[in-house]
Amino acid sequence: MSTGFGNTPALDDSVRVEGGVVRILDRRVFPEAVDWVTAHDAEEVAAAIAAMVTQSSGPLYAAYAGLEITAGQLTGLAPDAARERMRVAGHALETARPTNNHPREAVQRVLAAVDEAAQAPGATTAQLVEAAVDAARSGARLYRERSHRLATAAVELLPDGARLLTHCWMDSYLIELVRAAREVGKRFDWVATETRPYLQGARLTAHTLAEFGEHVTLITDSMGAAALAPGSAIGPIDALVTAADRVALDGSVVNKVGTLGLAIAASAFDVPFYALVQSPDPEAPTAADIVMEQRDPAEVLHTLGRRTASALVTDAWYPAFDVTPPRFVTRIATDRGVFVPERVSDYFAPAVAGASA
Repeated sequence: MSTGFGNTPALDDSVRVEGGVVRILDRRVFPEAVDWVTAHDAEEVAAAIAAMVTQSSGPLYAAYAGLEITAGQLTGLAPDAARERMRVAGHALETARPTNNHPREAVQRVLAAVDEAAQAPGATTAQLVEAAVDAARSGARLYRERSHRLATAAVELLPDGARLLTHCWMDSYLIELVRAAREVGKRFDWVATETRPYLQGARLTAHTLAEFGEHVTLITDSMGAAALAPGSAIGPIDALVTAADRVALDGSVVNKVGTLGLAIAASAFDVPFYALVQSPDPEAPTAADIVMEQRDPAEVLHTLGRRTASALVTDAWYPAFDVTPPRFVTRIATDRGVFVPERVSDYFAPAVAGASA
C-alpha cells in the first residue's frame, strides 16, 4: 500500500492482470485489510463486481481485465467459437450491476475490436486475441486520460482553497481531480460523507485524500444538510462535488443514493452542485431510461459484515442510486468541458463549444 503524501494512492492500482488471472483489491475491507480477490474468468470477475468487491471506476478496470484474460483463454478455439466466448464473457460483465455503465463501455469497445479483426480475410484466433488485448489495455489507459480531462474542467470551476463536500467514492475522478488541481497550484479542503452501508466515503474517499496529504473531515450521511447550512461550524461549504454514475441527456444525474438529498440542500442554501462524468449516456434521454439497481435490503441491516440493526427488525430498503433532477444541478463537468445540465446533450454536437453560461 502506498503511504505518505505522494501522487499514487493505493486505490489507483486496484485491478491487476497477473499470471492469467485478475486480482481485484477488496474494497469491502480496505484499508483495514489489504486483501485481493482472485478471478479466473470473466464470470468470476462479474461476480466480484456484483458483490461490491469493487465500485465506481473499479468495475470498468475489472471488466477490461476480465476481457483480457478471456482473450488469453481462447487458444485452441476456432475464430467463430472465440468470438462467441468473448460475447458470453461480455454479457456477464455488462450485466453484473445494471446502473453502473462502465462495464458496458468496456465490453462494447473490446467486442467492436474483435469484430473488426474478424472481418479481415483469413482472420485467425490469434489475431482476435491480439485485438481484444490491445483494446482492453488501451481502453483502460483512455479512461484515465478522459478522467484527467474532466478533472481539469472541474478544477476551473473551483477556487483555490475551496471547501468541498463530496459523497461516496469518485475513484479515478477524485484522484485525477486532486492531480489536476495541483497542476495549477490549487488545494482544496474536503468534507466527506461516510456513505452507508459500505462506508465508501469513510474508508475509500477519506483514506485516499489523506494519502494525498489533503485535509479531509469525515461526517455521517445525516450531517450533510447541516454542513451546507449557513453558519455551520464546518462551513462555509463552497461546492458540492460528486461523480455521476450516469447522466441522462436531459441533465438528470444518477449517483450513489444520498446525492439527491445533498443536492436539494445545496440548492436551498445557494451552494453549487457540480457533477463529474466523462460523458452523458446517449442511450438515456431521461433518467427513466436508466435501470436503477435495487440491492438486497439485508445489506442495510449490516455494516461491514456486522449486524447493526435490532434483531427484531426484518424489513429494509436499499436503492443503490438516486436521481437528482437537473434543476438541482449547477454544472456537469465532462471530458469535453462543462455544461449546464439542460444543455449536456450538446456534448455530442459536431462542434462542442465547451463551457455553457
